[in-house]
Amino acid sequence: QVQLVESGGGLVQPGGSLRLSCAASRNIFSNYAMAWYRQAPGKQRELVALITVNHGYSYADSVKGRFTISRDNAKNVVYLQMNNLKPEDTAVYYCNRFPPESTYWGQGTQVTVSS
Repeated sequence: QVQLVESGGGLVQPGGSLRLSCAASRNIFSNYAMAWYRQAPGKQRELVALITVNHGYSYADSVKGRFTISRDNAKNVVYLQMNNLKPEDTAVYYCNRFPPESTYWGQGTQVTVSS
C-alpha cells in the first residue's frame, strides 16, 4: 500500500520559516510530477507548488518568491521550504502526485502562522 507521510509542520510566527518533508512508502516519485497542496479551514484544497521529474517547477501566485519545492528521487522525498510565512498560509499541507491520485492523500501536516 502506498503511503505519503508529511512532516515538518508546526506553529510559527509571521515572517518565520518551516521546511516540510513528504516521504513515500515505496518509489512513486521517479516518473511523476509531485506537488504540495494545502487546505485551510472552510476552504477547498488548493495547489501550492509542483515539481516535474526534471525539476521544473510552478507555484501558486500567493507563495511565489517565498516557497521553494524540491525533490530527492533517490530518497523518495519531496520538500517544501517556506519562508516569510504569513497568517494566510495557515492550513493543513499535503503532498501527492500532480495531478493528484485520490487514493494517495495522507494525513497532512498542520502549519499555523500566528503571533
